[in-house]
Amino acid sequence: MASHQIKMPVKDETDKDVDEAPSQRKQPERGRYLLQVDRQTKSSYTTAEAAQAAALVIKTSYPVVQVSIYDSVDYTHTLVEAPAAAS
Repeated sequence: MASHQIKMPVKDETDKDVDEAPSQRKQPERGRYLLQVDRQTKSSYTTAEAAQAAALVIKTSYPVVQVSIYDSVDYTHTLVEAPAAAS
């Protein structure tokens, strides 16, 4: 059987100037407060008020799921409850 030689294309050095997308190993910057839905982190916020507002929107739309806010500095979880229905 005859052997075949395959040549790889030569990469240009100018392509290195293009910014690459962050890989899975390098995580993007996170805020202090992490919004978690069913114990899976969905987003992060720098203030507790912003995280609480986003959590309430999710909890009112989907009352069955567990929504919590994790404080990555104090290492505490705060469970978000749905607001009481007005009679």
